[in-house]
Amino acid sequence: MSEITMGVEGCTKCIKYLLFFFNFIFWLAGGVILGVALWLRHDPKTSNLLELEFEGAHAPSTFYISVHILIAVGAVMMVVGFLGCYGAIQESQCLLGTFFACLVILFACEVAAGIWGFMHKDTVSKEMINFYDSVYDNAMTTSLSDQKKQTTASVLKVFHETLNCCGKGLGTSIMTTLTDSLGITDICPSSKINVSCHTRIQELFSDKVYLIGIAALVVAVIMIFEMIFSMVLCCGIRNSPVY
Repeated sequence: MSEITMGVEGCTKCIKYLLFFFNFIFWLAGGVILGVALWLRHDPKTSNLLELEFEGAHAPSTFYISVHILIAVGAVMMVVGFLGCYGAIQESQCLLGTFFACLVILFACEVAAGIWGFMHKDTVSKEMINFYDSVYDNAMTTSLSDQKKQTTASVLKVFHETLNCCGKGLGTSIMTTLTDSLGITDICPSSKINVSCHTRIQELFSDKVYLIGIAALVVAVIMIFEMIFSMVLCCGIRNSPVY
């Protein structure tokens, strides 16, 4: 008589469906992270600023590097989530073991990325502020007859129009608004906003960093539950009766 392996029963069966549910959530979270990362990559405000070029120097690419990593993470999470769902339904120890190993690697990478991100959370805004300052200083010191002045002013105007700001601080904001009014320059938004671009840049990138941090925390909690459930289910499958 051929041997037939019976499916898991009782509490282990409940764990099986819980694992499937958490994996489905994990798969959805991967899709959300992928979508958010693509949105961050193509968000008009960030793309307008990060694609700027001034005297051969490009805007800092640290933010885009982080976003591309997020895109890869989201795609991997969707694949791993599907693997976990299929392994749970099929009650396959091999698939569940592979799934658990992938989760451990992903969790370790997320913790490492979280530590790195916390240590460098202000790097992106500082790099962008430095880039803005170099463009602003050049625009304000180059003579009106210099052709480079027009190029510099156009780059600076992208900053001001995108972020609805003007100047490096309150003093420079008022001064630049005044020179615009006198016709000496034309670099502030038409609405004549006296808001520091330093403040706007910090707000823009800080908000996005917090959004990424919240998403990473939620995913980490889900991954911990999944690792526990996958090991319990593996043990349950191994100990299930065979007839």
